[in-house]
Amino acid sequence: SPTGEDLHIGSVYIALYNYVFAQKNQGKFIVRIEDTDRERYVQGAEAKMLDSLDWVGIPRDEDVSTGCKYAPYRQSERLFLYKKYASELIGKGAAYYCFCTTERLVALRNEQTRRHLPPMYDGLCKSIPHEKARQLSLTQSYVVRLNVPDNGVTEFTDLVRGKIKFDNKLIDDQVLLKSDGFPTYHLAVVIDDHLMEISHVIRGEEWISSTPKHVILYQVFGWELPQFAHLPLLRNPDKSKLSKRKNPVWMSWFRQQGILPEAILNYLGTLTWSMPDGRDLFSVEDMIVHFDLKNLKTTAPIFDVVKLKWFSKQYLMKKEIAEVI
Repeated sequence: SPTGEDLHIGSVYIALYNYVFAQKNQGKFIVRIEDTDRERYVQGAEAKMLDSLDWVGIPRDEDVSTGCKYAPYRQSERLFLYKKYASELIGKGAAYYCFCTTERLVALRNEQTRRHLPPMYDGLCKSIPHEKARQLSLTQSYVVRLNVPDNGVTEFTDLVRGKIKFDNKLIDDQVLLKSDGFPTYHLAVVIDDHLMEISHVIRGEEWISSTPKHVILYQVFGWELPQFAHLPLLRNPDKSKLSKRKNPVWMSWFRQQGILPEAILNYLGTLTWSMPDGRDLFSVEDMIVHFDLKNLKTTAPIFDVVKLKWFSKQYLMKKEIAEVI
């Protein structure tokens, strides 16, 4: 998602495990540009991110430059698909038009916070008859929301964490299509993963709570679920969430510091996984040979720049002077 200064070290961490898993299983590693958040979109970020991915040494099989049958890989060029499937969901009663103003939604959230209730949409527009809502959509601004069942349970199996269940009454009626015509991540990722025949989705654990919404969409469309694996998020040494406010996170910083790319990948490879023989220093090729998702740890790993520099030093000492210069 091109919403930052450059490629985030956390994105490299997730990309590494996706790449290694794909290589291990003779699959393909896909890089898709999810540029649907137009408010946070940063001009030029896409090129920087792809350049950083090249520099650190994670090659991709398919991306925005690939002319294969799944193109385009930039979500802003796929808007017609999202609108088509959003209309299909509305027709099935699995989604609905919502005309609530920002002011009403803010007031609703404030009241829920005051009463110590989970911040969720109250379903006001769900009661509008379909034909009336369709007519209103011709003249009024609207979003499209997921119509989550009021009862029952939605569950999925995580390849790292096992079976995970959510009560439907605790799942929000997520916005799927925004008023500007762009989809949210939740609609776009499900449609693209299905159409691009993605078999495995390996992403950060912050998406666990969103996965039941994605499962509901797969079920409504009648599509086969991909396999999900959620990795623990990187943490600062003080165990807080890794953020640019406390530590350097952009790949451009590590590059400017002279930290070697192979050291970055090696260090990231040790954070939630370990070699069977316990050694710390290994190549991506070594990781591919021995990797198994079942051996991933679920505790949040500490990302320590001091430790990373130690890894870089080990690789630096092995190089010829001429190469270093």
